[in-house]
Amino acid sequence: MPLVPPPLHRSLPARLLVLTGLFVMLAEVLIFAPSVARYRLMYLQQRLAEAHLAAHAVEAAPGAMVTQPLEGKLLDAVGAHAIDVVLPDKRVYMLAKPVPPGVAEIFDLRVTGPTQLIVDAFTTLLRTDARVIQAIGHSPKDATVTVTVMLDEAPLRAEMRNFGWRILALSIVISLITAGLVFLSLNWLLVRPMQRITRSMMAFHDDPEDPSAIMVPGRRTDEVGIAERELARMQAAVRSALRQKQRLAALGTAVTKINHDLRGILSNATLISERLSGVDDPEVQRVTPRLMKSLDRAVDLCQQVVSYSRDGVMPLKRSSFSLHGLIAEVAAEVGTNDRRSGNGTGERANPAVAGEGTDVALLADREQLFRALVNLVRNALEAGADRVAVVGSCPPGRCVLRVGDNGPGLPPRAREHLFHPFVGSARVGGTGLGLAIAREIVRAHGGDLRLESSTAEGTSFVLELPGGGVSG
Repeated sequence: MPLVPPPLHRSLPARLLVLTGLFVMLAEVLIFAPSVARYRLMYLQQRLAEAHLAAHAVEAAPGAMVTQPLEGKLLDAVGAHAIDVVLPDKRVYMLAKPVPPGVAEIFDLRVTGPTQLIVDAFTTLLRTDARVIQAIGHSPKDATVTVTVMLDEAPLRAEMRNFGWRILALSIVISLITAGLVFLSLNWLLVRPMQRITRSMMAFHDDPEDPSAIMVPGRRTDEVGIAERELARMQAAVRSALRQKQRLAALGTAVTKINHDLRGILSNATLISERLSGVDDPEVQRVTPRLMKSLDRAVDLCQQVVSYSRDGVMPLKRSSFSLHGLIAEVAAEVGTNDRRSGNGTGERANPAVAGEGTDVALLADREQLFRALVNLVRNALEAGADRVAVVGSCPPGRCVLRVGDNGPGLPPRAREHLFHPFVGSARVGGTGLGLAIAREIVRAHGGDLRLESSTAEGTSFVLELPGGGVSG
């Protein structure tokens, strides 16, 4: 099923734009609370300052007395029902309407902290009744003068609400501008690269064989650039692995098709070998059992190939056996193949392949492990070694086999693709299947095969098998 991009309202750019706007609005709300409290405080302080000026008018009047019409005008100018002004020399100037209303609540600005100012501001905004409040504070004109003003709360609430709407409108504008700028920045820095990466992944998913589906990294050096380069590298590796899998699948199909004929040929060879067992020649009598065993192994290998092609895993037949006995059989197998292949003289000296150190009893599939060791030893000999040593040890919970040789070491190209079929060979014309098969056998046991070291003095591989062993 092909992958499709999400709809616009569920896309990353849309969510980013909405979230940015919401966060900016949240920030504006957090700013609004102290702003409206300050606006209310300034409103009341302005009334205190105007009340102080009105007191100066009283002080300038003859006998510090004003007429009732003038008193009414001064109160209306301040917007108050009554004014009390206490000067430093304890003189008091009072202005009041003939019948001042009752005070619903008194606010002393001299002792009110920021938190209480915010609470009082929201209380004023949320109320709907018309009440009279009294504000007490120092005059903004002279901190030594104490002013008390009695005024209606409704005009203050109306001014605060107008201020709130202006703040809201400004917040919306700021939110839109900020959200747009943030969106454009993040869209350029993150969203567009993510969309490119997503499109490349979707195209690669639809057709991994298409070269144009592989990500083309940009020049960025940040995390996005690293992600692009790693995606391109991963896509190239997956594409190469798919091609290799296809070649191996084709090879497996071909092997399966010829397996029947190959088994027939091996059966004929087995019959001929059985007849050779009746020959009185001592050399024939010595070689025939080994030949029979090799043919049996070849027939069993054919059967395993069919099982592996069908099931995908190698069937294991675990048993307990001696490591040194297995190594002696490996040395005999490699030596027999060397003599049979010849080197121009018809005979080659049997290479030194031996088990060193204390013998151990292994619990594994003997035939499979035999194949893995034969592949490792044969690779070492073909690379130029003339001595291969296998050392076994079984610490608690696992067994470790070290296969070391005195060859010239592995070239760099072979190390890069050490366990890759057809590309990991260290010699010209090699397939690189030996190490790949050996590692697959060890991993089928639940262990692993790895290169320990490779220098001009020799190469060492380590086989780790799960479970314990018994030293002998």
